[in-house]
Amino acid sequence: MAITDYSALVFDCDGVLLDSNRVKTDAFRQTALPFGEAAAQALVDYHVSRGGVSRYAKFRHFLDEIAPQHAPGLGGPDLRKIGLEDLLAAYADAVQTGLMACAVTPGLAELRRATPGIPWLIVSGGDQAELRRVFARRDLDSYFDGGIFGSPDTKDAILGREFGSGRLSHPALFLGDSRYDHIAAGRAGLDFVFISGWSEMPAWQDYLAAHGLDSVERVADLLNAA
Repeated sequence: MAITDYSALVFDCDGVLLDSNRVKTDAFRQTALPFGEAAAQALVDYHVSRGGVSRYAKFRHFLDEIAPQHAPGLGGPDLRKIGLEDLLAAYADAVQTGLMACAVTPGLAELRRATPGIPWLIVSGGDQAELRRVFARRDLDSYFDGGIFGSPDTKDAILGREFGSGRLSHPALFLGDSRYDHIAAGRAGLDFVFISGWSEMPAWQDYLAAHGLDSVERVADLLNAA
């Protein structure tokens, strides 16, 4: 199906619209370093293996599973007082500058002009308020007339809500760079194209081959099918 035949385009953000995967990975490491190198690396590994999952879920897992295993009793009472909200705040501070400076995928304006009347939505694992602030400050928010959505709601919840309200309808196309993007798209009945250029997904070529998925390096490459 040509891209112009869809009723909506749904974009993940990190690694698809912005070259921000490394920004997020470095921020996870920096935030967890007070718990030690081993705990920080374990969080990074968990994060990379679960691309597209929200920071809320990842830091809950860190506090519940990783920190007790890799840093039991580390740092005394002050460190043991660190909770989810503290980690989220430190992480948000760490990513803010990087999100404002990282590259935007090339050809976005051309793709927007090629799909007039087709709503664009962002459905991301990133924090919703943060996403809306960054895209507004970078003068990119006007492209996404269907809305900019993110955590703490999951991608499944966002897609279910938007379809349920009638703001999103089939056929729609999800553009993502992670296994979770593909799974969420499938659960909601969206077609899926993998965006490979900035993905951190391990062995993504094998995953695409196993599931018969199409891929392009950048979203603008979809213009070839318009």
